[in-house]
Amino acid sequence: MLEEFLQNVYTLGSMDDITCCSDQLIESYAERLKVCGHPVRLKILCLIDREDACVTDLWTCLNQPQPVISQHLAVLKDKGIVKSQIHGNKRIYSISDPFVKNIIESFAQE
Repeated sequence: MLEEFLQNVYTLGSMDDITCCSDQLIESYAERLKVCGHPVRLKILCLIDREDACVTDLWTCLNQPQPVISQHLAVLKDKGIVKSQIHGNKRIYSISDPFVKNIIESFAQE
């Protein structure tokens, strides 16, 4: 995963010919990494990567108050990292950002 990330960040030629990718791409990566870097959000992402989950599933598993989980999900959703769908009376969350999904999936390989 790191190799793929670096290929996106740099256009590799010879060592004398390394050019960095656009500032816009770097800013996009940095913003997503910053949002996902909060420990509670990272735990949420790890859980919903394994299985789509609702707020109740998440706060029960993480032993956090429901408002805390909801606030973190709102931040992740606002940044386009997760999406939600309504199933019956539950809102089910899943990872929608492929960049973030690849990073979270790489944790399972550790």
